[in-house]
Amino acid sequence: MTRERGQASIELLAVLPLLLALTLGALQLLAVGYASVLAGNAAEAGALALAAGADARAGAREALPGWSRARASVAASDGRVEVRLRPPSAVSALADRLEVSASAAVEP
Repeated sequence: MTRERGQASIELLAVLPLLLALTLGALQLLAVGYASVLAGNAAEAGALALAAGADARAGAREALPGWSRARASVAASDGRVEVRLRPPSAVSALADRLEVSASAAVEP
């Protein structure tokens, strides 16, 4: 019995890196999902601004929260608004690869 003393502590230490990696992966997936929702909302706001005769790019940027405006690019042409957004990530190369986009169009 004395040899097994502390066994659970050692096992916990062995599993901690795996738990940390899984948690970070889940948080990254949540960030990508949230960025996708934000991009869709911004594209729709840009299309609504375009339909009202206003600047579509400004309308889309105003629909984004402050932190995401620097991570977004908005393009508008021919009645179509496209928003591309990089989600927050601890690794910038990963954020570039996980970039999401959404588009909305105004039909005459």
